[in-house]
Parts: sequence; structure tokens; C-alpha cells
Amino acid sequence: MNKKNILFFLISFLIFFRYKIILAVCPVCTVAVGVGLSLSRWLGIDDTISGLWLGGLTVSLIFWTIDLLNKKNIKFKARNLITTFLYYLFLILPLHFMGFLGKGANSLVCFCGIHFDKLFLGILVGSISFWWGAEFYYYLKEKNKGHIFFPFQKVVMPILPLILFSIIFYFLTK
Repeated sequence: MNKKNILFFLISFLIFFRYKIILAVCPVCTVAVGVGLSLSRWLGIDDTISGLWLGGLTVSLIFWTIDLLNKKNIKFKARNLITTFLYYLFLILPLHFMGFLGKGANSLVCFCGIHFDKLFLGILVGSISFWWGAEFYYYLKEKNKGHIFFPFQKVVMPILPLILFSIIFYFLTK
């Protein structure tokens, strides 16, 4: 692992233990996404798959931040939108300036001949799929009168779409 990955882990670890458990998305999900992202980069896996996990991690952190703001009773106009925008801004800009986004060799032909950056496409799909998995968990729990269907459902539901899309993108980019 390089120094940037170690620094990322240390900062994530400190943030993780700084706050009490927040109910939006469980801490195990966030750690699992962070580990998945770091492993994929370390193993040299395609940027589309790395982007999936980066998008999932970002959505998890957005949920945590919004939940923390709720618990601290911090409210302002368009709070959730501003929080989401800032997280993606602080994600995309450093990746662009470090040369991970926007490289010509890193583009992928997608629908209707439109070229998408592999990492950006992964972040987009990963964000949507992680969000959908987390929302689907709450939907299923509500339909079951507040009870889960199986142990660790709160962990499995957001992570499962990331795993499925990782498999799909693996075969598409192979």
C-alpha cells in the first residue's frame, strides 16, 4: 500500500471512532466499502469497479453526515442537497487534479457512443446502487412491521448491489 492509502485508512478510522454509531447506514457497511475500494486499487482492478466502491463510500458518508446534522439539530435551507454537493465536489476535484479523472486512456464507450470516464461512471453507478440498496432495506423493514427478514440485512442490502455491479463490470471490462 502506498502512503495515500494508509493516510486514507487512518483518517477514516479516526472519523469512524470519533462519533457514536449513527443509524443511517451501519458502520460495518462503510468500513466494508472502504476496504473494498482500497483492495480494488491495490490489486489493480479496473477503475470502473473501483469507482463503484468509491461511490458507495461517498453515499454512506453523506448519510452519516446528514444523520449527524439531524442529531445535532443543525438545520438550514437545502442542507441535504448542499451536503451531497460538497461531498461529490471534494471527491471529484482531487481525483481530477491528481490525474485519475479525465485521462484519454481511461474513457469507456458507453450508451449511444457517448464516452464516459471509467472512474466517474463507476462512482455514478456505485452511488445510485448503494443508495438504492439502503433505501430498499428500509422499505423491506417497513413492509415487515419494523423487523428485518434475515440477520445482517442492514449490512447486506447496500453492499449487495455493489458486489453485483462489480461482477457485471468485471466481465464488461475484461
